[in-house]
This record gives sequence, C-alpha cells and structure tokens, in this order.
Amino acid sequence: MLASFVKMAYKQGFTTAEVTISQYVFAIICLLVINFFIKNTQTATKKNIFKLVLSGTSMGFTSVLYYLCVKYINASIAVVLLMQSVWIGVLIEAFISKKVPSFAKLAAVGFVLFGTLLATNIFSDVITYDFKGFLFGFLAAVSFSITLYSTNSVAKNLNAYKRSLFMLFGGGIIVLIFSLLTQLLPTYMNMHLIAEEFISIKTFDSSILYTWGILLSIFGTVLPPILLNKGFPLTGVGLGSIVSAVELPVSVTFAFIFLQEQVLFSQWIGIVIILAAVLLINWNLIRRK
Repeated sequence: MLASFVKMAYKQGFTTAEVTISQYVFAIICLLVINFFIKNTQTATKKNIFKLVLSGTSMGFTSVLYYLCVKYINASIAVVLLMQSVWIGVLIEAFISKKVPSFAKLAAVGFVLFGTLLATNIFSDVITYDFKGFLFGFLAAVSFSITLYSTNSVAKNLNAYKRSLFMLFGGGIIVLIFSLLTQLLPTYMNMHLIAEEFISIKTFDSSILYTWGILLSIFGTVLPPILLNKGFPLTGVGLGSIVSAVELPVSVTFAFIFLQEQVLFSQWIGIVIILAAVLLINWNLIRRK
C-alpha cells in the first residue's frame, strides 16, 4: 500500500524527506514502546547491535530510493521494479554460497525479466518513461534484497521486536542524512549540497507527522520488519519470498483503486509471469514442504 500512500502525500505537497522522516519517527517510537512492555530474555551484545544497525541501513536506503522512484513513475510500475529483488536475491545467494544457480532458478530469472517487460508496459509507445524513476526503482530492489537477506541471517538469537528496533535505528540514520542533505540544511542554512532537482527549499511541514506519517510508519516500518523478522527465520528466504510476492498484485490493485492508474491486461499477464517465476525458483522447496 505504501506506493499509493506516498503518491497521495506528494499530491498534497509533501516532500520525500518529510515522508521518510515522519515514517521512521513514529516507527522507532512504536518499537521502543513495544520493547518496553515485552519481557526480553535475550541480551543483545555490542556485536549484535552493530550488525543489526548496519543491516538496517538497507531499510533506510530502500525507503528513500523507492519513494524517489514513486515520485517519477506510476506506483503500479514502481512495485514491479521493487520485485526485481526476486532475481537479485538469487544472485546474492549464489555469491554467498559460491554455487552456480540451478537451471530452474536461471529459467525463473528469465521469466521475471520477461514478466517485468510486460508488467511495466515498456512496449507501449503511449507512456513516457522517466529514466530516473527506473534507476531508483532498481536500486531500491537491490537494497530490499539485502534487507530480506539480513532479516533471515543477522542476530537470529534475539526476538523479532528487538531486532526490528535496532534495524530501524540503522534505517533512521540513512533517512536523517538524506533529509539533512535535501531539505533541512538547504532550507535553514541556505546551502546547496547536492543536485538542485532533489533539494526542497521549504520549511519542514510537521502536519505530515499526524497525517500520512502514522499510516506510512505502521505499514512501512513497524509491521514489515517485525513480521519479516518473525517469519523469515521460520520459512527461509525461499518460501518467504513466495509469500511476500503477493505484494505485487496488492500494490498494483491499490494504485488502480486509489490513484486511478491505468493497468493494462498485458501488465496483469506480466505480473502473473513474475509470480510464476517466484514459484519456479523455489519449486524444490515447495515439493519438500
């Protein structure tokens, strides 16, 4: 649902910095409260905390890059780009295990790429595409792949709430740096630190905190890390990726309903092909289960 929410927030004049800061402020507060009331029997070592904060930076990068992507292209296309994490995850797995992916996985990667061409309606000569949107979308997919790997491998001895909190601290650091560079410092110190097109010279609008900030934090940075940290250690990345792939049709449907974005039949075919590829990648795991 996030892409549609962010798109609507943009239409009300809010910036990427305002959206991401409000999202992480509420999320960190929520996780602090949850951890205060939940009895934690495990103690987080300095090494655990460092690894979780470091891996959590990928969450911050995913938020920033994905929301920049949504700024330039349709929400229904942005989520398709984010789902490229399916085949990027295969590459990460191959690199870490130092094993060549199976034929089924390589075939599935081909299906994902073909499905992406259909799902993004790239063959149409009617829609104008913004290269920046595609670039940010692909980079968000890379970052999201790292997030999925981290939730399945880092400090698994700690409970999901504590792991999520430390990961949010890491994501919050990235979001804060991005906001300082693109809005807070340029506005209050009349500084131009990076490319003009990403800078917003306006005072931070605090109304985002009690409007879109609450929705974005719940569905973007409170529930996802908790549920990923609870689910992925139980299912593994393979089975977890099958379930999380449901994000694709849900997000496109929301964009169709709330943003009235046009979604062609060929795009739905592409989405079905991508979902089928996720099943193919994990076919052996499905048979064992």
